[in-house]
Amino acid sequence: MRNELFQMAKHAVHEAETTAYGAEAGERTKAVERAKNAISSAYANSTDAERSQLHDLQDRLDRLS
Repeated sequence: MRNELFQMAKHAVHEAETTAYGAEAGERTKAVERAKNAISSAYANSTDAERSQLHDLQDRLDRLS
């Protein structure tokens, strides 16, 4: 079974990264916040391997801030 929340978190981080390089500061901030919320939501229902990947996604978001 596929973890939908995990997939949504990956997508949200990708969107935040894309937005970070071409959007205004307000849009960038909203995209990063959406991605952080998606990561947080996915964490509780994830396997250990997915949690490791979520940590990596969080690191990517931290670099955008």
